[in-house]
Amino acid sequence: MILPKKGVDKSDISKTLTEFQADDLDWRSGKVFGYVFDPGEEAMEVGKQAYMQFLSENALDFTSFPSLFKFEKEVVEMAVNHLNGGEEAVGNFTSGGTESILLAVKAARDHARVHKPGIKEPEMILPITGHAAFHKAARYFNIKVVPITVDDTFRADVAALKSAITKNTILVVGSAPSYAHGVIDPIAEMAAIAKENDLLFHTDGCVGGFMLPFYKKLGEPVPDFDFSVPGVTSISMDLHKFAYTPKGASLVLYRNSDIRKHQIFACSQWTGYTIINNAVMSSRTGGPMAAAYAVLNFLGEDGYMNIARQKIAATKILLEGVRKHKDLKIMAEPDFCMFSFTSETISIFHLIDEMNSIGWYIQPALTFEHSRHNVHLSINFSNVEWVDAFIEDLYKSIENIRDVTYGEIGAALKKEFENKDPDSLTDKDIQDLLAMAGTSGDDFPDAMADISEMLDVLPPKLRERLMVEYTNGIF
Repeated sequence: MILPKKGVDKSDISKTLTEFQADDLDWRSGKVFGYVFDPGEEAMEVGKQAYMQFLSENALDFTSFPSLFKFEKEVVEMAVNHLNGGEEAVGNFTSGGTESILLAVKAARDHARVHKPGIKEPEMILPITGHAAFHKAARYFNIKVVPITVDDTFRADVAALKSAITKNTILVVGSAPSYAHGVIDPIAEMAAIAKENDLLFHTDGCVGGFMLPFYKKLGEPVPDFDFSVPGVTSISMDLHKFAYTPKGASLVLYRNSDIRKHQIFACSQWTGYTIINNAVMSSRTGGPMAAAYAVLNFLGEDGYMNIARQKIAATKILLEGVRKHKDLKIMAEPDFCMFSFTSETISIFHLIDEMNSIGWYIQPALTFEHSRHNVHLSINFSNVEWVDAFIEDLYKSIENIRDVTYGEIGAALKKEFENKDPDSLTDKDIQDLLAMAGTSGDDFPDAMADISEMLDVLPPKLRERLMVEYTNGIF
């Protein structure tokens, strides 16, 4: 495609955009368990109107757009109060959980450079259930990830944490909750160990940080995870997940400004305008800030309590439905509105394909350490009215795929590749594997079960190389 010589009529552009959407997930259906977090038509409209009103304002220079400065300050103040931050706590608005995590890790690294200059090879202790964004941050900022195991409930192993601390440790991470299994790490114990060893501690509350306090007010057994816990020095918390604001809205919060200042970037070593960035990006639309401010105020505490109440009830129905089926097994009893389940008698990956083929969207997760491949569900507000229908279709889908043959491709690949160094494979080897998975061409596969089965048995490093090569090839 090339740039058209003459501008295209706006009605034709609108038609083309609609055509592009034909194969997208129908998130408005209420049958999508992930990716889009729908608060309902009214709150969605409030967010969209605010977003569009401030679409062209630029957060690059907060002195030029004091409206955006005000949005950011007030949203952060709400969050700090929500998470028991006290008068010294501070924070900033970011584009999403990954950026919030990148900034928290960058701040920890630069904080160590000032306060522990003897550390030349910094390390971050991360449970194996910790979000992939921490691995991304580690690669970007040249920090070694020291993984620690989790117990049978998929919560971080405190004894393993103690053993993992070295003279190079700069940061300890815990999740509230971890994405895969919806369980909260023992934050209080982990943060206490970090504090005893003069280490920073980050609570990853990207998924649950905003909604969990409402769960607690409704009597759910939510362990402490926020700034009320001594030793917690930073928290990441998405707003565009379960605060239901439009995409591009997250927060990174710090116990005090002495830690936060290591996040900020400033540069005057060039001939242009002064650069001061609170976040990774420089130019960024004011839309998400305005939208977050609008939706938070529109829903208010009562609105979020109502959402939380319904989500708690829906999650319990889904858990009970899965628990009752003889072929399914809950991976861990969750602390939040997300959980995973697996099976030892049917093909989980074919079950996912079957469910998705009849209008649902559920997410596969591959085997890693002692977390078996599974189905992941994140229960959205829009899913609430569909939980009974989901269970009914889940049971039917199990019977539809019960006799499907599976495991043969995986067994053969495992035998061939489990002891091979991924870096020793040639580009042709990788292309042959991709072709075996049916990923040739520009179109996405209609069914993913065989591909998932292949990836599931391959070593994680080889999975990563395949995914990089595939992505590099299709764009």
